[in-house]
Amino acid sequence: MATVAILGAGAMGSALATPAVAAGNRVRLWGTWLDDDLLAELGAGRPHPRTGVPVDPRVELRDAGGLAAALDGADLVAVAISSDGVLEVARRAAAAGLAPGIPLLLCTKGFGRRPDGRVGLLPALVAAALGDQLEASCLVVAVGGPCKANEVAAGRPTAAVFAAADEALADRCAQALATPAYRVERSGDLAGVEAAAATKNIYAIAVGICHGLTEAGGEPWHDLAAATFTQAVAEMRRLAVALGGREETVLGLAGVGDLEVTSLSGRNRVFGTRVGRGEPPGEALAAMAAAGQTVEGVPAARLARELASGLPLLAAVNHVLDGAPDPAAVLAAAVLPG
Repeated sequence: MATVAILGAGAMGSALATPAVAAGNRVRLWGTWLDDDLLAELGAGRPHPRTGVPVDPRVELRDAGGLAAALDGADLVAVAISSDGVLEVARRAAAAGLAPGIPLLLCTKGFGRRPDGRVGLLPALVAAALGDQLEASCLVVAVGGPCKANEVAAGRPTAAVFAAADEALADRCAQALATPAYRVERSGDLAGVEAAAATKNIYAIAVGICHGLTEAGGEPWHDLAAATFTQAVAEMRRLAVALGGREETVLGLAGVGDLEVTSLSGRNRVFGTRVGRGEPPGEALAAMAAAGQTVEGVPAARLARELASGLPLLAAVNHVLDGAPDPAAVLAAAVLPG
C-alpha cells in the first residue's frame, strides 16, 4: 500500500481517486481554495458535480487548509490543477512540506511562461516553482492519453500514458495506480507526451467548430472535420518535435488517442461547438467559466503560436478566437489542399 495525495478536487483529481483506491492505496484528496463546494458534496456522499460519480468512502478529504496533512508521508503526489493555478499550488505544496524526491504525477495540461518570458512545457515550470531546495530532486511524471474524467471515475476501461525522463520512474508510478480497468502505458518521452497533451486541447476546439456548424445548419460538415483532424495531427507532430519530443508519440495514445476522445466530447470540443453554432468566442468562454468549466485550449492556443511558425490550423484557431466572422472559411483555408 502506498499513500497517494491528489492535489485538486476537480473532475480529474476526484476521478483519479477511483483507480488509486482500487489499486489498494491510501488516498487523500485535497481541494484548493476554489473547491469547497465540491468537497462539501463529496463529504456528504453525493456525486461529484462534474463527473456524476461519488468518491469511494475510503478517500480522505482535505480542504485548502489541510495541505500539509495531505502531503504528510505521501509516497506519490498527483497534481490535477488547471494550468492557470498549478504553479501557485506547487509553491504552496513546497511551503507545506512536500518531501524531496517524491514523484509528482502531473495531470495538468498546457503551457506556461518561463521567467525569461519564453513559453515552455509545464514539468520544468512546476519544478522551478517548488524552489531551489526541491527543484533539483523533483521527479515529474506526465499523464496523457484518452482519459475522460467521468469514465475514469466510473471505473470504465481507460488507457493512460505515464511518461518520465527516466522510464523506470514512469513504471514505478504505473505499478502504484494501474488496475484491470485503468491500464497504463509507460513512456520515456516526457516532452512528447506533454506537448501532445497540451496541443490536443487546441485542436479539439477546431474539430468542435465543425460539429457546431453541423448543429447550426442541420447539414453535415464531416469532410471539413476529417481534414481538420488530419491537419491537427500533422501540426501536433511538428510541435512535439520542436519541444524536444518524438513524432511517434503523437501517433499513439498520448496524441491521436487523446485528440480523438477530446474531439468527441469534453470542454474544448463543447467550446468549439458553441463557436461553430455562431456564439462569439468571448461570450462562449465566459458562459463556460461561469459554469465552472475551464477551457484549457484557449490559453494553450495563445501560447503555442510562439513556439513554431508555419502551422496554419493553429493560426486559424487563434484567428477564430480573435473574432473572425466566418470560422468555416478560416478552417477551410487552413486545412484543405491547394
